[in-house]
Amino acid sequence: MASIALQSAASGLNALSTKLDVVANNLANVNTTGFKSSRANFQDLLYIERQQPGVENANGDQRPIGLSVGLGVQVSGTQLNFAQGSPIATERPLDIMIDGLGFLQVGIEEGQTAYTRAGNLTLNSDGELVLASDVGRRLEPNISIPADARTITIGADGRVFVSQPGDTTPQEVGQLQLATFINPAGLSQIGENLYTETAASGAPIVGNPSEAHYGRILQGQLESSNVDATYELIELIRTQRAFEMNSQAIRAADETLRNVGQLRQ
Repeated sequence: MASIALQSAASGLNALSTKLDVVANNLANVNTTGFKSSRANFQDLLYIERQQPGVENANGDQRPIGLSVGLGVQVSGTQLNFAQGSPIATERPLDIMIDGLGFLQVGIEEGQTAYTRAGNLTLNSDGELVLASDVGRRLEPNISIPADARTITIGADGRVFVSQPGDTTPQEVGQLQLATFINPAGLSQIGENLYTETAASGAPIVGNPSEAHYGRILQGQLESSNVDATYELIELIRTQRAFEMNSQAIRAADETLRNVGQLRQ
């Protein structure tokens, strides 16, 4: 009956609506520092098996193909793309970029730790390095800059040096650390360019920049969003066309059911 077609097309509309939301969010964050794009993964639903392949008939011949009718589609999940964004030179001493693997660690409420690729840093009223956001999350481990610091230098290895009046040699005031994950796509997105650990991501592996597999720190640069606007616009058009085709399938199924209902008249 056409009711199955109606159900399948409706599931397609629902899945495509989710994909449209994902694409729109990617495009909205095309200028967000350190943003990582997502994609919606689709999978088909269960099938009604009306004839099983390989079944023998009365003559002993095997049926070469089966007869199965699908019940539609659903979004199986959204998958993050952690490809590195392009560097943007800013020449600001508190702007940093992670060239390679790793996340900066920041503190959130209840003593929890979140992770970010956004390196637009600033100082709070206590001289601590924090994210330049509306909340001002502190970096972990905490790094404080003296009030009389004239220059701030952040090395590729994450060590932070300051020059103070009367000192000819820069003084080290802290060490940036990076965290990596076995499965970064399993991190949970909580907004503010932040991610949190989940059972799927695995526990964070913390180390210093430029060591082992960790990326290096580039001072005076920011990592741009990795959203490919051209690709996303193409996906937007494809999603719109697919939505229209599923809408047409619903109209066709509705017309078929209407004709069936008029057979008794």
